[in-house]
Amino acid sequence: MNFEEGLRILDAAIFSKINRHLKDVEIIVLKGSWQGSNYDDIASHEGYAAKYLRQDVGFKLWKLLSDALGEEVNKTNFRAAVERSRSVSFEESRSRSTNILPIEMQHLESLHTTDSSTNNFVPEYPEGSVPQNSLFYVQRQIDTRCYEKILQSGSLIRIKAPHQMGKTSLLNRIIAHSNQQRYNTVRLNFLQAEAKIFSNLDNFLRWFCDYVSYKLKLPSLLNESWDEYRGSIINCTTYFEDNILMPINNNLVLALDEVDRIFQYSEISQGFFSMLRSWHEEAKTVDIWENLRLIVVNSTENYGSLDINQSPFNVGLVVELAEFTQEQIEDLAQRHKLDYNQTQVQELMSMLGGHPHLIRLALYHLALGDTTIDKLLQDAPTNAGIYEEYLRRYLNTFKANNKLAEAFFEVVNATEAVGIETMQAYQLYSMGLVKRIGDKLVPRCQLYQQYFREHLGASQFCQNMNCHSKRSE
Repeated sequence: MNFEEGLRILDAAIFSKINRHLKDVEIIVLKGSWQGSNYDDIASHEGYAAKYLRQDVGFKLWKLLSDALGEEVNKTNFRAAVERSRSVSFEESRSRSTNILPIEMQHLESLHTTDSSTNNFVPEYPEGSVPQNSLFYVQRQIDTRCYEKILQSGSLIRIKAPHQMGKTSLLNRIIAHSNQQRYNTVRLNFLQAEAKIFSNLDNFLRWFCDYVSYKLKLPSLLNESWDEYRGSIINCTTYFEDNILMPINNNLVLALDEVDRIFQYSEISQGFFSMLRSWHEEAKTVDIWENLRLIVVNSTENYGSLDINQSPFNVGLVVELAEFTQEQIEDLAQRHKLDYNQTQVQELMSMLGGHPHLIRLALYHLALGDTTIDKLLQDAPTNAGIYEEYLRRYLNTFKANNKLAEAFFEVVNATEAVGIETMQAYQLYSMGLVKRIGDKLVPRCQLYQQYFREHLGASQFCQNMNCHSKRSE
């Protein structure tokens, strides 16, 4: 029996006992133990603390397996216990277990199952970030790189992608991974900040320091530490060093979500992002700053209305979330209990590309049985389809940027890849609407081409653009 077979048996036994699957870190301990590694070796290889794996994860895991298998289980005898369990109830365990892939291929903590003997399967509506325990989270290769990067001293991860590509879902999992390492973590969503916070740089940085202190349950010492003669950025930097990093004396993951909000305020964005970059550079020479790990998340969709030169910085690990591959979509369809062949999946991809939200929304409605794949694809690029609200958000962007609308209208009406002005090309690519073929552009998928060919040619746009002449060319 190999490890994957043993893992299926143990996962099914635990699910039957406490209605949850094995966690990532538990599987890491099981796999290392199966291979005969000690806790020190497992910790060194996987980036965990040996004490944490031995006294926390391992202690609880062996107790849990003892309860689930009905016999005393420990690190040295669990393989034999699995063999005995297999001989007694292998078929039952296999019928209950999820088809688990090797840990290198899948984020196993996110799996849960449905009773296949009933018809009570209800798909998860794709709204907001994907829950930690969701069956429908698709792990990309970049996820593992992020988990490794956040363990490095003074690391910086920049996650950027158009709307609903999975940025926050990945961010949540990096934070969860950091929590497993017993790091301090603070997540700050700038959409939650009141408008008055952005009145000026000094006010913003004071709020920023106060918020982080509050989340870490540290006293707010702004009045004692802030000196107007030193300047806002120096004040913020010294406050972080003296009143946050030194008191916690631990690694701190600072996750900044929806930083697009700051782009609207040029004075604040210039000062704030230059300060963050200087903190990242300090980690190379100053020990205390090695403890700070930064994650910055922004939506490139907003580039349609922003100055092309506005960007947080050009350092750190840049994570540009890719679309789902055909294999990932086929796997996701199976998780929705849809038995689709390659041709049907290719039809979905032709219309939708591999956009995570568009694909998941389609599979959700198909799994409910309230439409057919042919009907869904027919209605998709119209206002009668399930993507009307999603597509109208782009229309609002084009209404505010006539040059961008004109450029995209040229792309969707062309019969081959076309070259357009550099700034508009960059903005359209950042918004996720086009693919590059050399220096030229084509629509990313048929959904965009068909919908915007119709709606960018409508009268409200043609009043401001030379659309009629373009259509007649």
